[in-house]
Amino acid sequence: MSESGGIKSFFVEIGELSLFATRFFKELFSRPFETKELLNQCFNIGYRSLLLVSVTGFIIGLVLTMQTRPTLEDFGAESWMPSMVSLSIIREIGPVIIALTFAGRIASGIGAELGSMRVTEQIDAMEVSGTNPFKFLVVTRILAATLMLPLLVLLGDAIALFGSYIVENLKGDVSFVLYFNKVFDALSFSDILPATIKTFFFGFAIALVGCFKGYNCEKGTVGVGAAANAAVVYSSMLLFVIDFVAVFVTDIFFEL
Repeated sequence: MSESGGIKSFFVEIGELSLFATRFFKELFSRPFETKELLNQCFNIGYRSLLLVSVTGFIIGLVLTMQTRPTLEDFGAESWMPSMVSLSIIREIGPVIIALTFAGRIASGIGAELGSMRVTEQIDAMEVSGTNPFKFLVVTRILAATLMLPLLVLLGDAIALFGSYIVENLKGDVSFVLYFNKVFDALSFSDILPATIKTFFFGFAIALVGCFKGYNCEKGTVGVGAAANAAVVYSSMLLFVIDFVAVFVTDIFFEL
């Protein structure tokens, strides 16, 4: 494929993804509401990701503290460790890394699941039977991921801070109360709110790309694998774009 052809196909896919997102918002507010399926997807997407998010958050806290502490010790600034770690995790590291692990599990799972349903003509059968497959399969998954990821990030951040406390307690003999007093003294409304808001967009983007790739999967088993792979790659790239925009907008907003 020529360079111009690749650029054209890229913009065509962006346009199709935009139309897919527009259809999601139209179907979201139309009846009937698939409440039961939404709760089922919240369980599958949220509850079943708890272990992955918990382990990821705990390791983030341990590694960040272990890697940073020697540098702060060289400058005699160990007392700044709780403040530095809490700001780093809450503002950026926690949401982005947890969202990336979430994308690896959810985007690939949704892409493969909907792709296999498209290949085996289950989606076509739903359309023939009078069911709205887009509303039942796509809307519920995107909405569930949008609602669940912020909760998972909050949990992951809390576990990451606890992992950081364990290192500080072992190496610096810092008490639990003292450590978390310094953590909460360092954090402010302008740190927590933007970081939480952008996780809603992260969840939306991850599920949107996964559903888009799976729902429009090409025929054959090769198409299912390609859909799952593309869902992870594209959603991960989109996360960084959203994160850049969120940080840029936040800086401008709080400077005013």
